Amino acid sequence: MADRRKQLLRKLWVWPPFRGAGIRVTHISEDFRSIDVEMPLRFYNRNYVGTHFGGSLYSMCDPFFMVMLMENLGPGYIVWDKAATIRFKKPGKGLVKAQFRLSPERVEEIRAQADAQGKIEPQFQVTVIDAEGNVIAEVDKLLYVRKKNNA
Repeated sequence: MADRRKQLLRKLWVWPPFRGAGIRVTHISEDFRSIDVEMPLRFYNRNYVGTHFGGSLYSMCDPFFMVMLMENLGPGYIVWDKAATIRFKKPGKGLVKAQFRLSPERVEEIRAQADAQGKIEPQFQVTVIDAEGNVIAEVDKLLYVRKKNNA
């Protein structure tokens, strides 16, 4: 799994939506249950009033719960992003960060529900914080998970 982690890190370092916004993945755990992301304020990711562009704040939170769940459930499951909501709490004016965490218990709960119900829609939340720990935004993600048919 370490090779998959390194491959993902390399891809995300040069992925145009992240590179263009200055988003950096600073950590991916070997078990894909912990990912840290940050974004400094730059001239190319600020909005009209000089704070972080909302689309960039969302972009830094977009793919991670889906990727983490895909890696932890394995190839026997289909995982898709279904919906998202972002609530801006305070203007982002400097370095902002987000930490994504997925416990082993949550993975097993999702696996068991998908196996029993066919498809489920688990929800996740992450907060974007500034260097002082102030909440800049809250992002809710709704995923779609289904066990693959083996037919």
